[in-house]
Amino acid sequence: MAISLPPRTQGDFRRIERVLKREAGGDGVPFFELFINPHKQLNEALWGDEPLRWPADATAEQRLGRWKVEAMRRLGYDFATIHAGNFSFTRKPRPQATTDAGETRAYVMADTHEIATREDFDKHPWPEVERAEFSQLEAAAAALSEGMKLIAIGPGGVLENAMHLLGYEGISYLLYDDPALVSDVFDAVGSRIVRLLDNLASCDAVGAVALGDDMGFKTQTMLSTTAMRKYVFPWQAKIAKAVHRHGKPAILHSCGNRVAILEDVIGCGWDGIHSFEDAIEPVWEAKPKYGNRTALLGGFDVDKLCRLSEAEVRAHVRFLFERCAPGGGWALGSGNSIPAYVPARNYLAMLDEGRKLNGW
Repeated sequence: MAISLPPRTQGDFRRIERVLKREAGGDGVPFFELFINPHKQLNEALWGDEPLRWPADATAEQRLGRWKVEAMRRLGYDFATIHAGNFSFTRKPRPQATTDAGETRAYVMADTHEIATREDFDKHPWPEVERAEFSQLEAAAAALSEGMKLIAIGPGGVLENAMHLLGYEGISYLLYDDPALVSDVFDAVGSRIVRLLDNLASCDAVGAVALGDDMGFKTQTMLSTTAMRKYVFPWQAKIAKAVHRHGKPAILHSCGNRVAILEDVIGCGWDGIHSFEDAIEPVWEAKPKYGNRTALLGGFDVDKLCRLSEAEVRAHVRFLFERCAPGGGWALGSGNSIPAYVPARNYLAMLDEGRKLNGW
């Protein structure tokens, strides 16, 4: 059976704009999610026995664009998230594995790299921003209901793409053996992402732009704080500035332990920060420390979202509202994303409890 929709079926992007501007008031705490996996269990909850229908000639990218708009509207979001077209940095095919849910996922080995020498850098087929194609974004924009906008997500971040090109082991050595090459790779990556997100921010249907740049793991940052300040943050600041030129908010999604660099991250000008894990820094502890300078988005730990009972999920939503909602600058959502292994019942219970607390 399809889920019960809230009384309002029309989005209002101003809700999430108020959060990103850290304004109190409005008509409740909006929902925020960057990544929602369109898996079978969620589709059944959304559409029941009447699945979403597609135009016969729609491409896979166009179908995904429309799915995101329709699904996020039904779930109560005021926006849909869309990836930045087909633009990507060239890299070798990655090894793959099959999840318990039957999905095929690629993964990265620490020694996999595209560039190890200056010769590799000179020969690398760097992508042209001007040739990027945005059919998924265009399909999503055409399907938006009144009041909704898109949040466009960049093609991975500055650090992520540089590490994929140099390899994690490779960049660790090159930081000492050839720092000039490392700098040139970051410049080649960063300059292209700036231009691409500048283009995305200029689109009328795009209300905000997000960059996914995972910068740490459970206990520390991927690179030293010195290296991050030299190679990563100058480009992140330029990205945020490029988005702001169009009057749009800039959002950073970053997993891992950012405690040592969060002041630097905020200094880049990000309007909102996403991805929180209770084992690193719970969102309710981060809010009083940083919430007066940037919006904090989501924070319902994914492990809890998977393991708790429905009643416990609802209780935790009430706890998050109590600790994070006062003063604005927070939106309800997961600590990271909604992959296929998150039980649809728990995910929908999180949103349903949020609707009740908002009085929607």
